[in-house]
Amino acid sequence: MATVAPARANPAGVVPTRIQAEVEYSYDLEDGSLTRERAGAPGTDPNGALPLIGDLTYHQVRQLVTPRAELAVFRNVWVSFAAPIVVADSRELHLAAGVDRTTSSTIADGILPSAGYDAQANGGATAGDLVFRGATRNGVEQLRGGVGWAPMNQATDDTKPTWKLGVEGRFAVGPIMTFNAANPGGETGVSTGVHELKLWTTLDRRFRYFEGWFETSVVLPIYSGGNPLFNDPGFGSLNVQPGPTGTVAFGVETYFIDNPTTLSRFSVDLGTRITTHFEGRGYSEMWEAFALAGKSGGPLVLDADPTTAGVQELQHPGISNIETYLEASGKIALHARIGPHVTLSALGELIWRSNHVISFANAGIDLPACATGAAKCENNNNDVVDPGTQEVNPLHAQKIDLVGHRYHADGNRGIVLGAEVQILF
Repeated sequence: MATVAPARANPAGVVPTRIQAEVEYSYDLEDGSLTRERAGAPGTDPNGALPLIGDLTYHQVRQLVTPRAELAVFRNVWVSFAAPIVVADSRELHLAAGVDRTTSSTIADGILPSAGYDAQANGGATAGDLVFRGATRNGVEQLRGGVGWAPMNQATDDTKPTWKLGVEGRFAVGPIMTFNAANPGGETGVSTGVHELKLWTTLDRRFRYFEGWFETSVVLPIYSGGNPLFNDPGFGSLNVQPGPTGTVAFGVETYFIDNPTTLSRFSVDLGTRITTHFEGRGYSEMWEAFALAGKSGGPLVLDADPTTAGVQELQHPGISNIETYLEASGKIALHARIGPHVTLSALGELIWRSNHVISFANAGIDLPACATGAAKCENNNNDVVDPGTQEVNPLHAQKIDLVGHRYHADGNRGIVLGAEVQILF
């Protein structure tokens, strides 16, 4: 599951000089297809490419309110604070067109029960093509605080563009986003438990009725210890942390009304955004279903210690390894400034995401051969991951991670509708 970026109005040309307060509301709708590799599927060429079979569709609705404040502390220097609040977040899985409960590979493998699963009805059955409904989640996602600096400011020197630099800490707060099959409706947290650092810069230049802007940023996970789902089980585990993201955005704002006497303005802002989500573990479209199948006795239950005989049950955390993918969007925003203190904005954004694999935890690490019993070494000099040894990755579940059985997120798209009120004190 990819979280959509805030549809915030273009801030690149504004350097806070006093106190600036904003409240933004966004309604995010995301849909997509979930396909699956089916090695050996009837009617396919055994020597050809792995067949991808449509199995499920994904649907998510998310409402977000974000209060934000920026406070000037020195000439062209300011601090910022924000707290995204998830009002409601719900997810559903449906059978794809042409698939029923007897032909779905997800149901055949026991990842979802044939009767379906409704977390909002304490795990009760579902009807029609609905096979999974998650709990409705809400709460504070993060607390954000940052500092910005404008080495150039067109408002004070009209021969130069406005150039801004900033850093922001994003601190995960509130209940962690987890799934508990014994009490599915009681787990409503929205926090990933991952603290992040955002580095950003913007460049903006106004030419009479047109204003061009550019923004780039990177978000780096800096600590995931607040979420036990990201714990490293050791042995041959690889890539157990969330991946970073990098974004480039640009656009043009056109002013149709700009009255210097009343300070009233009306403008239309057109922009685009391209974000790269780099490989790492995270919450995919299937994470709640994986966690359900990973409970004790389920088909995705893991072995915490592959070197000990038998299975030392470890519940599948639900999060999985997600392949690097691109997210692109087009945005339109209407801004109306009413006098010197109030600006109202309406925003819309269309989002597209490239196809990518959402379950491919590596089987393990082939260790070098060395003395018997030595740490991080294998006794057999070969190029494979030997079962029952410290080479095995405890997070690898063959039913979803083995080539030929992996899940793909295909044709994912989203729409964001938003409104923003900005007040300058």
